[in-house]
Amino acid sequence: MSQRFRAIQRILGVIIVLSSLTKLPPAFLALVWNEEGTAHVFFGSFLASGFLGLLLWAPVRHVNYDLRLRDGFLIVTLTWVFASLVSALPFVHGPPHLSYTDAIFEATSGLTTTGATVIVGLDDLPQSVQFYRQLLQFLGGMGIVILAVAILPMLKIGGTQLFRAESTGPTKDTKLTPRIAETAKALWGVYFGLTVLCALAFWFGGMTLFEAICHAMSTVSTGGFSTYDAAFGYWDSPILEWTAVVFMLLGGVNFGLHFVAWRRASMAVYSTDSELRSFLRIVAVASVLVALMIWVGGDYLHFADAFRYATFQIVSSITTTGFAVSGFDQWSGAAPLLVVGVAFIGGCSGSTVGGLKVARVVMVVRQGYREIKQLVHPKAQFLMKMGGRRVSESVVLSVSGFIAIWMLCFVALMLAMNLTGLDIESSFGGAVATLTNLGPGLGDVASNFAGVNDGAVWLGTLGMILGRLEVFSLLVLLTPQFWRE
Repeated sequence: MSQRFRAIQRILGVIIVLSSLTKLPPAFLALVWNEEGTAHVFFGSFLASGFLGLLLWAPVRHVNYDLRLRDGFLIVTLTWVFASLVSALPFVHGPPHLSYTDAIFEATSGLTTTGATVIVGLDDLPQSVQFYRQLLQFLGGMGIVILAVAILPMLKIGGTQLFRAESTGPTKDTKLTPRIAETAKALWGVYFGLTVLCALAFWFGGMTLFEAICHAMSTVSTGGFSTYDAAFGYWDSPILEWTAVVFMLLGGVNFGLHFVAWRRASMAVYSTDSELRSFLRIVAVASVLVALMIWVGGDYLHFADAFRYATFQIVSSITTTGFAVSGFDQWSGAAPLLVVGVAFIGGCSGSTVGGLKVARVVMVVRQGYREIKQLVHPKAQFLMKMGGRRVSESVVLSVSGFIAIWMLCFVALMLAMNLTGLDIESSFGGAVATLTNLGPGLGDVASNFAGVNDGAVWLGTLGMILGRLEVFSLLVLLTPQFWRE
């Protein structure tokens, strides 16, 4: 084995050991709460996954090799895969006693902050298991922020890093540098602080402390797991729903902006970000449109109620959080399709959100408009600008290529799900739910994946990882050139 792969093995060993630590908090909580049949499962899973990690790490612990950019693709992909595999153990050997297929889907959904679930009867699960699901989303959300802000820009995925107004991560180094650690610490502080504020707001809004902490972890991470099957419908509280809307939006904003705003003690940085302005405009327009559709369609008697539920569902979908209003898939007219459709756009780059990202969508729309103007004035030169700055043609091509590949992956995933036996609506909903990291879909997967065949569940697992890794990180591993030394 080459030094390169031995170094990667060492990192994966450390990742698996760190993943094993996620079993300890719920294990100790199970002891405190005197739960039967859960503490030993978490401790056993901790020992098994920790031993596996040490087994990988020990033989290569002294390897000294400078990892290059292309190694980052393999590391980030294998990190999500291995972390999902070892995180699935408690779901198999303890409540709710899932099959390996379903358990890996559930763990992957948590770590990728998708929020899709195969579990029905969340209300009856032991509290330690409920907490473990939320903890996976909390840690996954932090991992995604670091991936999006610190690592993916170095790998030059999709071109978004080249037109960010504020760059917080390293972008010019040719090898992985300690600056990633510095960036990660800063982002961790911002992310943790927002989660604490969210938990306090939920607690004051009427949740118990346990419920508040659990839902804060899945709201700021834009994950969408809940401790109840009805999610926020369990409380039916406007205060809690509007609080969730605020923190889902904050989770959908570039965490680099949050950090700069905190460091400068100024809110001005938010008003200067063109991507954020576009994001908020899309949210506002879509919320009003859906509210009008479901009010006129008679789903709600009062416009205030229609606007409340429409805004909650649109924000939940565009931030790919996935909290769902009960029966949203049965709303009048095109409302359900619009709700699911905004998940394609997603939130801001550098956030915990899935989807294509607002910056890329805005750029492609402007590029399309530029092509139309070019047809009218063939000899004229039209510049592409984002945030008042000129964007190079290479970035435009990079973003256009990313969206084209992403859409091809979506079509392939939808067709594959249809071949497993899902109907067209469910196949479309399942592909949207997993590739955008949204969670709820349409048809049979509108609320959960419990009744879906194993083939579609495995495809959903692949879709979640593919979407979370921005497609290119995984696809580049399929090229022969990548594996040549």
